[in-house]
Amino acid sequence: MLAIRNSANHSPIMRQLIPAVLALVGTAASFAVTATPVRAADANAYYSVTLAAPVAKPAKLMLGDVLWNCAGDTCSAGQDTARPVVVCTKLAAKVGTINRFSTPKGELAAEEIARCNTPKG
Repeated sequence: MLAIRNSANHSPIMRQLIPAVLALVGTAASFAVTATPVRAADANAYYSVTLAAPVAKPAKLMLGDVLWNCAGDTCSAGQDTARPVVVCTKLAAKVGTINRFSTPKGELAAEEIARCNTPKG
C-alpha cells in the first residue's frame, strides 16, 4: 500500500528546499532554451540559386524584404511572397545570369530560367 504523508510532518527546511529546487530547475531549463545558438540563415534557406559566374566576393543583398547571401557561384535566401520566377528576375538583375533556381517545391524550368535572365527594358 502507498502511504500518504501529512505535510505537517515535513520539516521547515524541506518545505523551503523543494520550491527553491523547483525554481532552480525552471531557471536552468529556460536558460538552456534561450542560450541555444541561432542557425545560420542559409540553413533555413527557401531559395537555392546557382550562378553562371561566381560573385567577386561574398555579398549580402537586400531585395525587397528578402536577404540574399551570395558566395562563389551560389546564392540563398528565405521565402519571398512573389512567384519564384519574379524573385529570380530580381536577383538576376543584381548578380547576373542564373543557371539554376530552386525552392523546396522544385526547380524552375528552362523556359522560366530564360525569362528570369532576360533583362526588363
